[in-house]
Amino acid sequence: MADGGRHRWLRRIEALDPVRDHHEIYRISIGYEFPFDYQRALELALLRTYCVPSISALLDATGEFRLRAQRRYDDTALLMAEMAEHGYDSPRGRQALKAINRAHHRYAISNDDMRYVLSTFVYEPIDWLDRFGWRRLHEHERLAAFHYYRAVGARMGIRDVPDDFDAFLDFKREYERATFRYDPSNQRIAAHTLDLFASWYPRPLRRAARLGVLALLPAELRAAFGLPAAPRWVSAVVTYGLRGRAAAVRLMPPRGTSRLTIAPDNRTYPGYPHGYEPSDLGAPPPPPDLDPKWLARPVPPPSTGPEPPTDR
Repeated sequence: MADGGRHRWLRRIEALDPVRDHHEIYRISIGYEFPFDYQRALELALLRTYCVPSISALLDATGEFRLRAQRRYDDTALLMAEMAEHGYDSPRGRQALKAINRAHHRYAISNDDMRYVLSTFVYEPIDWLDRFGWRRLHEHERLAAFHYYRAVGARMGIRDVPDDFDAFLDFKREYERATFRYDPSNQRIAAHTLDLFASWYPRPLRRAARLGVLALLPAELRAAFGLPAAPRWVSAVVTYGLRGRAAAVRLMPPRGTSRLTIAPDNRTYPGYPHGYEPSDLGAPPPPPDLDPKWLARPVPPPSTGPEPPTDR
């Protein structure tokens, strides 16, 4: 690829079709242009889903966020990265989808909850990058993210995902209006997640890290979690800090290596991806004392195509 300066990846994106080439566009956007921003935005997207009591109650019942929050975070991040880096129909992408489907199809999760979670992966990064990105997303990137996750959703057996970008956004907003409310399970899962985020910093900085996350949470999330607002000065520091970072990144040369499966910060799988397959990831079976109301009826999971070979 000829060097086009800071915007050489953008020139490539402009030349691609957001429907036909949605995976390549999404891979460039998340792996080369905005790896930090997508990681932060997808963390907030997951937090947002905990405002739906039917979602947080299941997570609370399994105990996974209380007992193994770091592993659940690493599994989610790495499985999503495998699909984004290699493609959902690649051998590693199919293994990742199989691990995701195996985890989800053990539980009684409504199709609407699954659709909602999927929608957050499309629109929360767009909102974040509109505020804090070193550039705004190109229209091809916005549409490609929609078509990418619509294809992933089909392979997860998620039904009735709209075929229109704006219609899916309307669904997301309406679902939030209908379901967001305070619940003790929301508060517990949010607390475990904030504990996890804070644990990544030295102990003297953990209170500041919690306040920094609170500063990024809109009022409707804080209400659903029963959390206070961060002090205004903290919100100002976080906002100006992220915008200052964007200004600095804007001056850097384009990234030459994808950050998608370079995950030195994951604590669960040292050296990943070396020595690991996507099939090694994922949640364990439900605990034996889990209330049967949370368990799904045994039905075959959606097909992800022929069984992929492994390279072990």
